[in-house]
Amino acid sequence: MTVSYYPGCSLHSTGIEYDLSFKAVARALGVEMVELDDWNCCGASSAHGSSEFLSLALPLRNLVNAEAQGLPVLVPCAACYNRLRVAHHETVTGTQEARAANDELQRLIGQDYKGRSRVIHPLEFLTAPALVESIGASLKGGGLKGLKVCSYYGCLLQRPEEAVAFEDPDNPTSMDRLMDAAGAQAVDWSYKTDCCGAGLTMARQDVVSRLSTTVVEAALEAGAEAIVTACPLCHANLDTRQDPDGQRLPVYYFTELLGAAMGLDDVGKWVSKHLTEARRPLAMLDIL
Repeated sequence: MTVSYYPGCSLHSTGIEYDLSFKAVARALGVEMVELDDWNCCGASSAHGSSEFLSLALPLRNLVNAEAQGLPVLVPCAACYNRLRVAHHETVTGTQEARAANDELQRLIGQDYKGRSRVIHPLEFLTAPALVESIGASLKGGGLKGLKVCSYYGCLLQRPEEAVAFEDPDNPTSMDRLMDAAGAQAVDWSYKTDCCGAGLTMARQDVVSRLSTTVVEAALEAGAEAIVTACPLCHANLDTRQDPDGQRLPVYYFTELLGAAMGLDDVGKWVSKHLTEARRPLAMLDIL
């Protein structure tokens, strides 16, 4: 199976462990990922916060390349996924803003986006029944048996619903199903799609601290031993803003835990990049 892959800026920098763990899991499952040729930043968060034109033109240029490649494109970063899916949606629904952005692309590069690319998040891709079965068959020992996790989807994977949601936007379950397949116990809680405030990191740190603290406290109250996410912005926010004097929870990318459950190499290197201690829970499961 061959797919295209758009890493975006974060997975080549602050979220490098997400990139490395996702590639490792894909290889182990027999998925060949071809990085999108000549990709550019999608504009999240700066462009869509300042220019509606750039918020569409930047992701549309990537979609032009994906369309030419002729493969479904996997987009792991929740913010990038959101921007590419919104740009695709506005193109196929024919908004004036998308037409203007496509006209400019046609002028500059001689191509515009025809609306034929399929933009997929890895959570949707990996929960295909055949891949869930392969994950379960690839577990090392009991996998993550005994580890209680809260799956945190954040707001960008589900909103706006008409453009981006690939499952129930109020109660998504894809990450929970993958954690179950990896042997972990996905704990039920009410904050899985609440915003952690990452988009306001530079402007309103007081708001960000309040929102992210609420998410971590809710996970602790639910009895979780870890938070699992699919967003580099959410991960950075929740990983760095925990109370240094209180009980702290490790925050993992879901691909890191899948790789850990499958006994893949380099798990220790991935989780060592986190600021909140993340090795100990895996060591207690004899994974590290």
